[in-house]
Amino acid sequence: MKKFSLALAATTTLLAANSYADESASTLSAVKDRGYVNCVIGNSFPGFYSLNKAGEWQGMDIDMCRGVASAVFGDASKVTFLPVQWAQSFTSIKSGQGDILSKGMTWTLSRDTQQGLDFLDTYFYDGQGFMVRKDLGVKSVKELKGATVCVLTGTSSELNIADYSRANDLDIKTVVFDDSSVRNTAFFNNNCDALTNDKSGLAAQRSAAPNPSDYVILPETISKEALSFAVKQNDSEWANVVKWTFAAMVAAEEFGVNSQNVEQMRADSQSPVVRRLLGVEGDLHVGLGLPQDWAYQVIKNVGNYGEVYERNVGVNSVLGLDRDGTLNALWTDGGMMYAKSFR
Repeated sequence: MKKFSLALAATTTLLAANSYADESASTLSAVKDRGYVNCVIGNSFPGFYSLNKAGEWQGMDIDMCRGVASAVFGDASKVTFLPVQWAQSFTSIKSGQGDILSKGMTWTLSRDTQQGLDFLDTYFYDGQGFMVRKDLGVKSVKELKGATVCVLTGTSSELNIADYSRANDLDIKTVVFDDSSVRNTAFFNNNCDALTNDKSGLAAQRSAAPNPSDYVILPETISKEALSFAVKQNDSEWANVVKWTFAAMVAAEEFGVNSQNVEQMRADSQSPVVRRLLGVEGDLHVGLGLPQDWAYQVIKNVGNYGEVYERNVGVNSVLGLDRDGTLNALWTDGGMMYAKSFR
C-alpha cells in the first residue's frame, strides 16, 4: 500500500508539473515552432473581420493579426484565423487554441481579471448605440420606452442596455441571441424594434441591409467601448510582441512611415527614432525575441495604423467612418492613438 501511495504521489506530482509547464509555456516559442499565429476572431463583422468574395479574411482585426505574423515571421500570411462564437472567445485563448483574441472585444475590468486573459492595447475607441427603422419615427433612444431590442448575449452591450434602461425608466425588453447573424436577421425581419451594438458594428450591419437607407442610427452613445487585443494571462513575452507590433503601426504613422515609403525611409531617414523603429540601428529587437527588421516587416506587409484604419473602416470603406476629430486619431491630432517610446 505504501509503495502504491508513493507511486500515486509521484504520478500526481508529475502530472501537476506537466500541467504547470503547459500553463507557463511560452506562446512565442510555440508560435515559432508551429510556424504560424492562431488568431481568434468572430464569424463576421464587416470592417473588422469578414470574408471577401475570394473567400479571404479581411478587416481591421485581420490586419492586426497579420501584423503580428509579419513581426514574428516576416510574412503576413503566416496566420490562421479561428472564427468562434462569443461564448467561446475567452476559453479559446485560455485553452491555448488561440494565441491572440482580436474580435472587437471590449476591455472591461471583469474580463481583464476573471477570464484568464491580459488585455493589451485599444486599437479602436467605440461606444454603444441603437439602430431603428426610419419609418418608426424615433429620433432618440429616450423614445424607446417599452421597446424590444435585439442584442447579442454575453456581451457588454447586454449589460449596458440593462443599466441604461433602468437608469432612464425605459422598460426596454431585450431579445437575446448567441449568433450575430441570427440577431441581425431578426432585426431586419422586424422581430425587434431596435438593434443595439457598438456604433461601428451598427454601421457595418446597416451597410449589409437590403436597403441601408431604410435604417437610422440614433445619436446617443450610452457607453465607452475600448476594442482591444487580449492574450493568455501572465505571458509577458508574448504580450510584448503583440503590443509592440501595434505600437510600431501607430509610431510609423506618427513619423510618416507607411507601406509605400518604408523602403526609402529605411535607406535614407536620418531620424534616430525612425532608424530604431525600422531596425537600422540599435538592438530593440533583442528584448522581444524577434528579428532586427521586425517592425519594418510589419509596416511593409500591413501598413501603419492610418493605412489599416482607412482601408477597412475609413471614409472610403464600406463603413465610411470619418476618423477626424475622434478618439481614434493620433494624439497629435487630438485623438488617443499614442505609441510608447521606441528606445
